[in-house]
Amino acid sequence: MADGWRKNLIDLEPYVPGEQRSVPGLVKLNTNENPYPPSPQVLYAVRNFDAASLRKYPNPTGEALRTAIGARYGVSPDCVFVGNGSDEVLAFAFRAVFNGSLPVLFPDITYSFYPVWCRFFGIPFETVPLDGDFRIAAYEYERPNGGIVLCNPNAPTGIGEGQEFVEYLLKTSPDSVVIVDEAYGDFGGWSAVGLTGTYENLLVCRTLSKSYSLAGLRVGYLVGSREAIAAVTAVKDCVNSYTMSNLAVEAAIVALKDEAYFQANLERVLRTRYQTMNRLRALGFTVLDSQANFIFVSHPDAPAQALYEYLGARNILVRWFAGPRVRDFLRISIGMDADMETLLAAIEAYLKEKTV
Repeated sequence: MADGWRKNLIDLEPYVPGEQRSVPGLVKLNTNENPYPPSPQVLYAVRNFDAASLRKYPNPTGEALRTAIGARYGVSPDCVFVGNGSDEVLAFAFRAVFNGSLPVLFPDITYSFYPVWCRFFGIPFETVPLDGDFRIAAYEYERPNGGIVLCNPNAPTGIGEGQEFVEYLLKTSPDSVVIVDEAYGDFGGWSAVGLTGTYENLLVCRTLSKSYSLAGLRVGYLVGSREAIAAVTAVKDCVNSYTMSNLAVEAAIVALKDEAYFQANLERVLRTRYQTMNRLRALGFTVLDSQANFIFVSHPDAPAQALYEYLGARNILVRWFAGPRVRDFLRISIGMDADMETLLAAIEAYLKEKTV
């Protein structure tokens, strides 16, 4: 049979997500999911959702959700874009605003989807090395560029930057769009959304996956100037006008309204994060100061890959990256207290075996 059609198949290096394993007793700490369920009000809304409404297309712009997000931040709904998780939202944003000949800049150690999107859309890019403490050096971005992407707090390090840092990037690159990806922003306590009314070249991306426990619902959004949001919307409408389901919109609105549950959920994750960081440091680990719902750790006597495999064999999933600057570290999501106790017990057992 003829096989000439194979030469037309696309050749890509896609993003590689964290391992998904279905086994009893699994301790899953590798994909930064929230260990606690969504708001009870969300569960009620899902159970009582009018399934008959699924026969109709959803509102193409997610108008009700955009209005709710706008009310939360005090911005017009026209300054809000919503989509199926922050990954889709960021992909549309990359295509909409990074169209120049100069390279887009982002750190060499950051969310690994950024170079995937750049290659997919044919966007020139350059990575800027983090410093020796895994911090972003703002002055390194003060050069001609076609845009800047800042994951804040950064992944996989968990280190966050403040308002002065973000404004420095915006002021030194006034002719470029700066995208601030705040997928973990709620765990750090500061958001750049408040700057979108001052800087028209700023787009802030957020998600309900982590802090709102809705990773399975797929809800992400952008806040920015009307002009930038209109450009992203145009890109979306060239791909799929109806990206958000009626169920996702309704549940997301309910989640945003339950502020009390949201804050209590955050506090539980943060408390466990601090406790786990202190316990690991007592075991001799280097633990970067995290402002996310995960921690980035290294131990001089525990090679990261070996520890990753040891834990995996015991159905404890964490994330290991093979990159040259991070191969000595593990990224560990914050789970329930019982999950973290299981993890710590396994790590202690590994360290004891190494010293015997």
